[in-house]
Amino acid sequence: MAEDLIVRVAEANHRDAGRGIARLANALMQRIGAVSGDIIEIRSKKKTYARVLPANLDDDGKKIIRIDGNLRNNARVGIDDQVTVRRVVEKEAERITLAPTRAFPQERLSRSIHRNLEGRPLERGQRIRIETVNNPLTFIVKSTVPQGPVVVARTTHIVMDKPTAETDISEGISYEDIGGLKRELGLMREMIELPLRHPELFDKLGVDPPKGVLLYGPPGTGKTMIAKAVASESEANFIPISGPEIISKYYGESEQKLREIFEGAEKEGPSIIFIDEIDSIAPKRDDVVGEVERRVVAQLLSLMDGLKSRGKVIVIAATNRPNSIDQALRRGGRFDREIEIGIPDRSGRLQILYVHTRGMPIEKSMRLDMIADMTHGFVGADLSSLCKEAAMHALRRMLPLISIEEEIPPEIMEQLEVTEADFIEAHRNIEPSALREVFVEVPHVMWDDIGGLEQAKQELIEAVEWPLKYPDMFESLNTTPPRGILLFGPPGTGKTLLAKAVANESEANFISIKGPELLSKYVGESEKAVRETFRKAKQASPTVIFFDELDSMVPKRGMGLESQATERVVSQILTEIDGIEEMKDIVVVAATNRPDIIDPALLRPGRFDRLIYVKAPEREERIRIFNIHLAGKPLSDEISSSELADMSEGYVGADIEAVCREAAMMALRENIKPKMTKEEAYEAAGRIVLQTPHFKKAISRVRPSTSNSEMEMYVETACMFSRSSGSEKNGE
Repeated sequence: MAEDLIVRVAEANHRDAGRGIARLANALMQRIGAVSGDIIEIRSKKKTYARVLPANLDDDGKKIIRIDGNLRNNARVGIDDQVTVRRVVEKEAERITLAPTRAFPQERLSRSIHRNLEGRPLERGQRIRIETVNNPLTFIVKSTVPQGPVVVARTTHIVMDKPTAETDISEGISYEDIGGLKRELGLMREMIELPLRHPELFDKLGVDPPKGVLLYGPPGTGKTMIAKAVASESEANFIPISGPEIISKYYGESEQKLREIFEGAEKEGPSIIFIDEIDSIAPKRDDVVGEVERRVVAQLLSLMDGLKSRGKVIVIAATNRPNSIDQALRRGGRFDREIEIGIPDRSGRLQILYVHTRGMPIEKSMRLDMIADMTHGFVGADLSSLCKEAAMHALRRMLPLISIEEEIPPEIMEQLEVTEADFIEAHRNIEPSALREVFVEVPHVMWDDIGGLEQAKQELIEAVEWPLKYPDMFESLNTTPPRGILLFGPPGTGKTLLAKAVANESEANFISIKGPELLSKYVGESEKAVRETFRKAKQASPTVIFFDELDSMVPKRGMGLESQATERVVSQILTEIDGIEEMKDIVVVAATNRPDIIDPALLRPGRFDRLIYVKAPEREERIRIFNIHLAGKPLSDEISSSELADMSEGYVGADIEAVCREAAMMALRENIKPKMTKEEAYEAAGRIVLQTPHFKKAISRVRPSTSNSEMEMYVETACMFSRSSGSEKNGE
């Protein structure tokens, strides 16, 4: 006879949420006489049923059961509570009546709902959840035929009852719906869920439990969602306050609204009051002019830690501007703990992708880990938008096969799936929200599109790509990668092109700053622009910041030529690159053709560690550049890129591109006649061939952009800056 088993509840895997699955270690399954796929009863304050599957190897030896928020809610248990588990014999359901918690198009989704419920054990009174691409659908089981725990089969008749009353705002949000914030959720649980569920622990210790938590971080990282999940899991009364809604033009009314909210929360305790965008109602009193804001701040201070106790009421606040909040709120007794909800790392992004693709028909070969690698700097809201955009792209592919007015055939619905190509296409249209103000579309320039410059390419790969791809190797050597790279050399040698290739090949986020756009006539605005650029880069790291025409921003101080604005910009950039605050996962790349006038403080190790001389191309490099620009053009057999390279001594990459363009224009002039029709032009286009005379004439017209004397000056400058091995090698 199989025995009943007492186990501890643990959080479910992100992939299992919403599927009615419980996971037990193999040894525990044997003790209750169950095999994979059997139905088990989970009993605590109430009973619920799940299909049991083996746990991961990590759980071997642990006496835990992993169930999702929906099953925990049905059994009225929380994480770390104990439940009794036993195997039950399944009965096939003939008929099930469900009541949705909100209205939805039942006719279109009935087949999908049946498919999702197939194989799931249900009982009268249970709440079940079905994952969709957008908001999950929640149903209450009104009745089952036969009674007792039944399993939905293909022949089961599902009846939809009318929707029930609207549920609480925190309903349906569980810990499994939040990816990448395991540490933050642990801190929230010990501060909020533990005092509400087990206050006796704090009585034994003789301390008061925490009464307030401030969540701060960039927009879209999950601050509001964490508050909803904690309220839902702790079964507390959840009272949301949107900052501006309590502000009133009448004297004293704003404070009265706040008092009423806290009084109501105390009566219905335990309660969680969630104040979203707290910086809008509790700004620093020294900085605000309005009297209303000052009174609201004073009222909030007294309610949170005044003479009157507030009972079992915990206040959670969220903001993305923590330094704008009145400092009196940020002390013990009010907001006891401040938790930063940061931008997720790769494993966090992968968990978030699992959450948002649960209800999505994904192709079997889909690799979500590859998408996680591509999405540096994306927050949860960005990844949610990415999944929706990928689903819309998959839908666009199917639109030619369906008629808008007719019902979609089941065979076409079965074909609809989201592929890796859909995600890659969606990634081109979604950029990190932290970078939307400074976002630039990364050009599709690859290393192979740049002729020559092998040493410069290698140094850029070492400084930018290696730290992203091999961080463990840097840690094993206890060293850090270069922070800054300065590309200098004559105009047209490919400095900006190298930066474009770095942005594309490294897959890091890319911020491009054109020198003069930072400068402002107002005092402090230029330095603020520099600070904001680096702040956004830190939020969305790993990031490459590219400063074009660096000499216009940071000329030598004390020369008398620069304005006070540029002097302050120099100081600000110096402190950002190598100041007290650590610059992690950010590489600064700059380009200039006037390295002699850049402030020397920027050119020391720790700021621009690598000074790379991008020199005029040698003969072999010119051959490669000609091959790149001649690719795809209709050429006569007599044209040789090596001969063209011999004729273009002293030409840089931009000059060679101009030669190829000019030769093509000359061929067009010979073939386009006045008043030519489109048909005649199309026929003539097929006959155009670029000949040697075209290139000779083009070379005679396009002169080298840098003279020999100027080249010598750059070589001398390169020798002066020959600190790095790459500069010595290129400067010789």
